[in-house]
Amino acid sequence: MEHSVMYPFDIVKTRMQVVGSPSSVVYSGVTNALKVISTTEGVRSLWRGVMSVILGAGPAHAVYFATYEQTKKVFTAAAGGNANSLAAGAAGGVATIVSDALMNPFDVIKQRMQLAGTGYRNIIDCASKVLRHEGLRAFYVSYPTTLMMNMPFQSIQFGCYDLFRRSLNPTGSYSPVTHVFAGGMAGAVAAALTTPIDCCKTLLQTRGASADLEVRAANSMATAARIIYKQQGLNGFTRGMKPRVIANFPATAISWTTYEYFKWVISRRDAKRHF
Repeated sequence: MEHSVMYPFDIVKTRMQVVGSPSSVVYSGVTNALKVISTTEGVRSLWRGVMSVILGAGPAHAVYFATYEQTKKVFTAAAGGNANSLAAGAAGGVATIVSDALMNPFDVIKQRMQLAGTGYRNIIDCASKVLRHEGLRAFYVSYPTTLMMNMPFQSIQFGCYDLFRRSLNPTGSYSPVTHVFAGGMAGAVAAALTTPIDCCKTLLQTRGASADLEVRAANSMATAARIIYKQQGLNGFTRGMKPRVIANFPATAISWTTYEYFKWVISRRDAKRHF
């Protein structure tokens, strides 16, 4: 749900980061980008490709949180049974490796659909054309870079969430306000700090739609970083940071609040069974 609500900001982020594509338009800001895209391509274009996220996010989130809970228990036990932010951060990193393997193809399709002038009718058409013209590797060429971004992203997010939650609510009781604020802040901090790697990931995932031969030949994070620096300088690594932070604050707030709510409901149900 959180991805769908904030999806227009994700499109703006992709458009700001893409290199060597018809979508490489210089926007004066997030509001300007939303206005230009909706005016020239229609309001519906702000949700172009959202079905890829909807189809992939559910299973990926389920795997993500299940892996997180199990690995957090292992790391906590290894630390002598004392839960801490380090154990939460490490568990978040492990959960990312597993969930990203499932989500990466859906993310590639999403970003291809977000670009202007690609001509894909829907996500099935996009997936089949990418597979036919670029092969299966196109869906995973960005996977190492995605991991290099999402592992620190999730580790920072889980660590910050645990830190903020403990600081705001030392008792650990169910508190929606705490979960909203802690989740949102954790996501915003993680999004800002990992934007440079996200820029590299976007280049790799959209390379097939680029008119730039150098971009089309990019096959690693190092190559992507070199191209971005060559064409855009250091500023190229901060492109899309604002919409990325804007999108992640409410998205992670919704995600964590929903997660904590169902965790609370399940714990209450289990507690009643013991009576």
